[in-house]
Amino acid sequence: MAINKVGSKGIIDGSVAAADFGAGAITNAKLADGAVTNAKLSNSSITVSGTSVALGASGTLNNQFVDWQSVITSNTTMVAGRGYFVNTTSGAISMTLPASATIGDLVVIKDYAGTFATNKLTILRNSHNIQGIANDSLIQTNRASIVLVYVDATKGWLYTDEHNVADLQAPLFTAATGGTVATSGDFKIHTFTGDGNFVVSQAGNAPIAGAGPASADYLVVAGGGAGAGSGGIGGGAGAGGYRTSGFGPSPLRGTAITLTATTFPITVGGGAAAYNPAYSPGSFDSNASGKGSNSVFSTITSTGGGGGGVGGSSSAPGHGGPGGSAGGGNGGWGTPGGNGNTPPVSPSQGNNGGTANDASPSPGGDRYAGGGGGGSGAAGSNGAGPPRVGGAGGAGVPNTITGSDVTYAGGGGGGGSGGGGSGGAGGGGDGNPCGPPSGNQTASVNTGGGGGGGGNNVAGAGGKGIVVIRYKFQ
Repeated sequence: MAINKVGSKGIIDGSVAAADFGAGAITNAKLADGAVTNAKLSNSSITVSGTSVALGASGTLNNQFVDWQSVITSNTTMVAGRGYFVNTTSGAISMTLPASATIGDLVVIKDYAGTFATNKLTILRNSHNIQGIANDSLIQTNRASIVLVYVDATKGWLYTDEHNVADLQAPLFTAATGGTVATSGDFKIHTFTGDGNFVVSQAGNAPIAGAGPASADYLVVAGGGAGAGSGGIGGGAGAGGYRTSGFGPSPLRGTAITLTATTFPITVGGGAAAYNPAYSPGSFDSNASGKGSNSVFSTITSTGGGGGGVGGSSSAPGHGGPGGSAGGGNGGWGTPGGNGNTPPVSPSQGNNGGTANDASPSPGGDRYAGGGGGGSGAAGSNGAGPPRVGGAGGAGVPNTITGSDVTYAGGGGGGGSGGGGSGGAGGGGDGNPCGPPSGNQTASVNTGGGGGGGGNNVAGAGGKGIVVIRYKFQ
């Protein structure tokens, strides 16, 4: 039987019969307000966006519709569920995210006047992450439109919709600790005179407008080698390897180091102890004297300076030792100096040691002259004679990374029976003649200078190295 009308009986279980469905049986009056109560429905609530709302009650359709606000012209703390037309015509504006947030909360921002490129909008994170990073966001493109939705404590607020947005990070500068810190204009300078740690807590994020670079210039100088003492014929020591970026003579400048937020261990190489072996005629030590220790920052290793040559017979010639810069040869028989820039790096970290004098002994015992140690700026000079004068140490090079003009890594002068060679500029020790000590054989500390060669077993120690790091902090 066809069903074509509903009668006027109250609707209760089992009470509706076919006869109750008739044309015109359902009238407007029977559907008036209050005619159908919540109790007559099987469900008493509805669920919207995961939130249950009782029938007949009021609720907020959270996060589904945006409550747009009047145009913003000053710094404002945002409220979840709201949209903001931001007008930066008169100046930059900061919009602060809500202090607390739950999953699904959203905020919307629109560039009202197309001026974000001129006067930038900064979104302050208010202790939350943005895109999983603890950085504020910088909006600096005209007509930008963005939607941020909160997800959790790890990612924080995520951008779910972006239009005309070139970059979402605020400009950052490098921040770090370690060593002795000084300031020169917009730059921080960290000086290490001993081992330590350079701890970067934040790296710059250029090329974002207004940000600092994530790079640092450096000066890394190794410890100088030891001068050799042996009866007036010891060679001068080589300076510690010299490596730098951004400062000093341009041919010696390397590439700046890219920083990340991490800890960089710093090693400052020590100078080698003076080498003064016991001497007796006919007894020679053909080895080079002590080598300085390496200095290290990140990928930059400067090699310790080579020791001065020890010995002095045709069977034990006493070559200078290799290193960052190399030691000079031991006096007599044309003994060569060692090879600098060993192991090789580019730009070069140092120079060769000088060759010893090769003249035959002259009457009166005016016999031998050792070669000078190599420096960062020049090779060690050869021993000369007569009179037998030790070769001068190779000159170091100046560097202004600390804000002062300081010369580093000079080679040690060679010892000689007729006079010691002068130490190279940059902390190199003087060579000693065959007699009472003359000059200062010990290299200057924290220059990486090489020790002076010695007469009468008086030779000098190498100078300790240094590490300096410089970066833009504002």
